Amino acid sequence: MYCLKVLLLQTGNRNMNNIKYILILLMISCVFLQGRDHPDPEPAVELPYIPGETLHYSLHYGWINGGLASLRISELDVSGRKIHHAKAIVKTIGITDKLYKVRDVYQSYIDVKTGLPLKSIRDISESGYKWYNEVKFRHSENKVISTRSGEHEVPDSILDVLSALYYARRELLNNLKIGDNVRINTFFDDKLYPMTIRYLGKEKVKTKFGKILCLKFLPVVEVGRVFDTEDDLTIWITADKNRIPIRIQMDLFLGSVKCDLISFSDLKYGLSE
Repeated sequence: MYCLKVLLLQTGNRNMNNIKYILILLMISCVFLQGRDHPDPEPAVELPYIPGETLHYSLHYGWINGGLASLRISELDVSGRKIHHAKAIVKTIGITDKLYKVRDVYQSYIDVKTGLPLKSIRDISESGYKWYNEVKFRHSENKVISTRSGEHEVPDSILDVLSALYYARRELLNNLKIGDNVRINTFFDDKLYPMTIRYLGKEKVKTKFGKILCLKFLPVVEVGRVFDTEDDLTIWITADKNRIPIRIQMDLFLGSVKCDLISFSDLKYGLSE
């Protein structure tokens, strides 16, 4: 318990607690776009998910369960236009909830045809800290409009962190070679949030659903905020047609924090072992 408290306070003081950071990486971990710096606005393949798909994750530090996260996508009809509504919820539980209470909600409204976001919502409640913001995306003008900070110029086909996950799953992860680096730009926290991710190859991961063949990735993280080195975070994504994150592992100074898929419903394809 003491170790967990030190862990949470350490990362909290650096303005990035573990659960919040893992959720961000969970949502952008699939964005491996075959060496492109930004996504092509036209989908290359049939959508690998269907409305109603729901993923549930558990965050744990050793035997201590610290938090839960969920991802769900639904379909809306707005004036005859199909829009996907993606929603992510993260919350702390148990001992962690008493030490650093988190209740965060992320939402993204996505154009079904292009996969690009039309609007994103970030509603944050973290240990007494509150933050609410809406961002509208004007892709034809390469601009976003934040209710908090106004207008920003952005690169082509900019994504928010939640739409990035679902956009990336529209793309096949073909022709990746071990050691390949790929990049993505998202707009998060009212600024550009670039990320570089390295492909490490395939690996079977032991899960509650059996051993699952996964694609293994190493995000190049920012040293000093949470991590001691650039290699302290690893992500495993299913190698099947679903392309869903199975595990995220953060290696910190007191041990490893893991975020594991614990349940799912309405997958388009069966989960392959």
